[in-house]
Amino acid sequence: MERIISEDMEYISQRVDHGMIDKSRVLISGATGLIGKYLVRFLAQYCHCLVVAAVRDLDKARGLWEDLGSSVQYIHGDITRLEPASIGVDYVIHGAASTSSRDFSKKPADIIFTAVEGTRRMLEFARKNPVKGFVFLSTMEVYGAPSGENKIDEQCGSNLDTMSARSSYPESKRLCENLCAAYWAQYQVPATVLRLTQTFGPGVSYDDSRVFAEFARCVMEKREIVLHTKGETKRSYLYLADGCTAILTAMTKGLRGQAYNAANETTYCSIKDMAGIAAGLCQDGITVRTEPKEDVQEQFGYGPVLKMNLDTAKLQGLGWKPEICLSEMYGRMIECMEREKKIERGII
Repeated sequence: MERIISEDMEYISQRVDHGMIDKSRVLISGATGLIGKYLVRFLAQYCHCLVVAAVRDLDKARGLWEDLGSSVQYIHGDITRLEPASIGVDYVIHGAASTSSRDFSKKPADIIFTAVEGTRRMLEFARKNPVKGFVFLSTMEVYGAPSGENKIDEQCGSNLDTMSARSSYPESKRLCENLCAAYWAQYQVPATVLRLTQTFGPGVSYDDSRVFAEFARCVMEKREIVLHTKGETKRSYLYLADGCTAILTAMTKGLRGQAYNAANETTYCSIKDMAGIAAGLCQDGITVRTEPKEDVQEQFGYGPVLKMNLDTAKLQGLGWKPEICLSEMYGRMIECMEREKKIERGII
């Protein structure tokens, strides 16, 4: 295990309640995703849990966790077709979702169906097992596109346009949240919702299409950062390890039938400001240039301009606290991306 990931695992271990987690059985959907990979390894290796990973690509999954042996078991298949079964798990973490911004506009019907049917089936899994907790990984996008600088807490509404195809992602997440509330009210499935801000860290692939990854590539390749918008959107971010501690906190201590925001409030800044922070990490110096294009929502799947200043007091009230700043997030992610490229080239 590379140094940064090992450090992150220790970081998570020092910030969770092992008494409530250790030696549990945990079902994780979206297990080969960015967050899922970290959770599987942490729970199996540092909490001695039996992890049941719901995956579509079995070969990829086995390659990721070959060293964990029988600590990881697998449910193989499309999440929208999984048949609920009694498998004796204590917790469910439902993180499977499409995160391709382009697909939000290009394949909106698929986005909605996968989110809603996948969540229904995972809730049915939890219904058939006497679980202690179920965590649904939602998104800050459920709040729509706030235009002011006011703090956004869990009681804030949404101004989403239901007639916009791009709304397929946040609107499907909203419906999934309501499904969680419904299963808690009707079937007593102990569901909790975590509304994550944009989360990144080790494991982001070099060719990831999201804007934070493009900034990292520019730093690594020592080339100018070009923004396709004015970079006015403002939001906060979250480091991967802090995201994991947020999930595990919500899983063990969150109130059932409740939603919690998860973000590092100190990272709140505009896209343009974030580009400047990333550019500052390049020792040779690179510039940031804006080159706005028309129809960026259609072409790149970008959301509308917004100011998403999430209030995380509710989650912090459970004892959670994010500690990794934005520049450190980038530094750690870039180091891992550079290592990935060296491995591909046979340098290490």
